Amino acid sequence: MIRVFGDYIFEWFSVAAPAQLAALAETALPLPVSVYDDSHLTSLLEVLRHRVQVEPLNLFATAIFFLAIIHTFFAPMLLRLARRVEESRHLRWLADRDPSSHKDEPASFIAVTLHYLGEIEAVFGIWAIPLMVTVAAMKSPAEATYFLEKTVHFNEAVFVVVVMAIASTQPVLYLAERVLSFVAAALGGSPVAWWFTLVAVGPVLGSLITEPAAMTICAILLAQHFFRYRPSAKLSYATCALLFSNVSIGGVLTHFAAPPVIMVSSVWSWDTRFMFLTFGWRALCAVIVSTFLYFIVFRKEFRSLAQQSEAIDQRVGHTHERPVSLFVILGNMLFLAWTVAHAESSRLVIIGFLFFLAFVDATRHFQRSVSLRAPLLVGFFLAGLVIHGEFQAWWIEPLLTRLDHLTLFVSSIALSAFNDNASITYLASLVPHFSDELKYTVVAGALAGGGLTIIANAPNPAGNALLSRFFDGGVSPMKLLIAAVVPLVINILFFFGIR
Repeated sequence: MIRVFGDYIFEWFSVAAPAQLAALAETALPLPVSVYDDSHLTSLLEVLRHRVQVEPLNLFATAIFFLAIIHTFFAPMLLRLARRVEESRHLRWLADRDPSSHKDEPASFIAVTLHYLGEIEAVFGIWAIPLMVTVAAMKSPAEATYFLEKTVHFNEAVFVVVVMAIASTQPVLYLAERVLSFVAAALGGSPVAWWFTLVAVGPVLGSLITEPAAMTICAILLAQHFFRYRPSAKLSYATCALLFSNVSIGGVLTHFAAPPVIMVSSVWSWDTRFMFLTFGWRALCAVIVSTFLYFIVFRKEFRSLAQQSEAIDQRVGHTHERPVSLFVILGNMLFLAWTVAHAESSRLVIIGFLFFLAFVDATRHFQRSVSLRAPLLVGFFLAGLVIHGEFQAWWIEPLLTRLDHLTLFVSSIALSAFNDNASITYLASLVPHFSDELKYTVVAGALAGGGLTIIANAPNPAGNALLSRFFDGGVSPMKLLIAAVVPLVINILFFFGIR
C-alpha cells in the first residue's frame, strides 16, 4: 500500500519524456468542444448528458466549481467565526495566566484556518486543490500536471498582480490624486465631491490605464477621502457596488483596457473606434445616470457626512501624499505603460516588474516599498478562477449557442456573476458562426453584470482586497449583489434597451 502511494506521489513530480508529452498533448484536458461530436443532438439536456457520458470529469469539475461559488457567500460568516474563536480563546488565556503575558499567546490553529477559509481571494485557489486531486484520480497525475503547465494560461493573473503593485505605489497615487483632485475641487472638495469623482470619473480613466489599475487607484483614494469618515453600511455597499459596476463598463471606450473586451477584440477585429461608437457612449451615459441616482438616494447622508468630515479632519488631520520627484513619477508611469502594452505576455510583464523593483530600490528615498500582499491575493484568486473556468466550457458553450438575443443577454449577465465576465466572452469567441448582433449581445451582458459579485470582473477582487477592512466581516456577497441591482438596471437600459 505504501509503495503504491509512493509511486503515485513520485509520478506527480516526475519529468515527462518528450514522447509522453506528445501523447498528453493529444488528450489534453479539458476536452475540446469539437471532440464531443454532438451537433446532431437538439436539446440542451441531451447535449449535456452526452458530454458527461463522454467525459465524466466534467460533472465533478463543475460540481467543485459550484461548491467554490457557494463558499464565497459563506466567507464573511467564516471570518466572523474566526474572530469569535480567537476572542474566546484569548479570554480563556487571560483567565488562566498572568494578563501581562498575553502578548506571548500562540495563534489558534482553528482561528487561523477559519480566517484563510474566510478570505474570498483564497476560495478558488483552495478549491483548486480538490479539483486537481480529482483530475489526478480520474485521469492521472501526469495529465493533471500537464494541464497546469501547458493548458492553463495565467497571463491575466500575472498582469493584474503587477498592475496593482505598480498602480498602488506612492508616485502613481500622487499623480492620480493630483489629477482627480482638480475634478473634486471643482465640485467643492468635500467627501461627496471625492465620492462622485472616484466612482464616476476614475472608472472611465480605466479606458486608458486599464480597469485593474483604475480599480486599484480609485479604491485606495476612496479609502483615504471617503471611507475614512465611516459612512453607513448601506452607503458603503452602494459605493462598492457602484465602483465595481462603473469600472466594469468604464474601460470599454478603448479595446485594450477591459478584460472581457481584450478576450475578443483581436478575434472579432474590434478596434478603439468601434468600441467607442458601439459601447463607449452607452457606458458613459450609464455611469453618469447610476452615479446621480445613488447621489439622490443618499443625499441626506452625504450632507451629514460632510459635517462629520470637518470634525474628523480637525481631530485627526487629513492625510496627504508628500510631493514626489517628477523623475520618479515618470519612471513609475513608464513601467505601468510597459505592463499595459505587454499585458498578453506574462514573461515580458514579469521582466518589466523585476526592473521596476530595482528602480524602486534605487529611488527608495522618494517612494515607499511596494506592497504585494493585496496584489498577490488577487492574483491567487484569478489563478484559481482560471483553473476552474477551463473546465466549464462543456456546458457554457452549448448554452450560449441555443439562446435568442434576449435570453443570451440575460444568461450572459447571470453567468458573468459566477464565472468572470472575461471567461464568458472568451468562450463566446470560440463559438463559430456567431453573428455581429450576438457578439454585441454577449459582450454587453458580460459588461452589464460585471459589478454583481466579487468574481464577476477581474478587477473586482482588487477593490475587495483594498476596501474589505471598512466592512464588518468583509464584503458580504449577498449585500453587494443587492446593492448592485440598481446599476445593473441602468446598464441594461443603455446596453440593451436603447438600440
